[in-house]
Amino acid sequence: MGRRIVVTQYVSLDGVVQDPVGMEGSGLGDWTGPFRRGAEGDRFKLEELLACEALLLGRVTYGAFAAVWPRVRDEVGFADRINALPKFVASNSLRRADWHNTTILAGDVIGQVRGLKAGEGGDLLVYGSAALVHALARHNLVDAYTLMVYPTVLGHGTRLFPDGMRSTLALEESRRFGSGILLLRYGRTGDLAIAA
Repeated sequence: MGRRIVVTQYVSLDGVVQDPVGMEGSGLGDWTGPFRRGAEGDRFKLEELLACEALLLGRVTYGAFAAVWPRVRDEVGFADRINALPKFVASNSLRRADWHNTTILAGDVIGQVRGLKAGEGGDLLVYGSAALVHALARHNLVDAYTLMVYPTVLGHGTRLFPDGMRSTLALEESRRFGSGILLLRYGRTGDLAIAA
């Protein structure tokens, strides 16, 4: 059967996924900061990470994570888990990856991701990584989307899906966390269509 690719994103009401915690210097700031997901939301994010077998990241998200997570210590084990997991970073410009257990996917990234997906094992979890998510979606490689929808409208920024893409998804779960954050889990029901 192979592995699933699960995209997990923080998303605004208008579909923006870019720079939710302000680590990328996009000018959008920390748009998730004013909201709290509460203990239940924190527990969900930990369980999501514990359930996956590896991370699949784009270069920008990888760089932001690699600059922070190796220095973080926490009592619940999130930092230990994210640091120990195998990490695959899709990049044709990254020459070295110092974060423990990282493999750079360069050249035919989509072909290499297809190979990872066809292998045995658990889910590949994609955090952030909008450009990678767009490429994976265009090639119908995303199996599920886990979205934490924040009650804010940003007006601009990179969106979850690029213009011209269409698909139907099946809602698998919905919950409310903390200060109005909605968890929406969707499975893909068919291939994405790309407008000409």
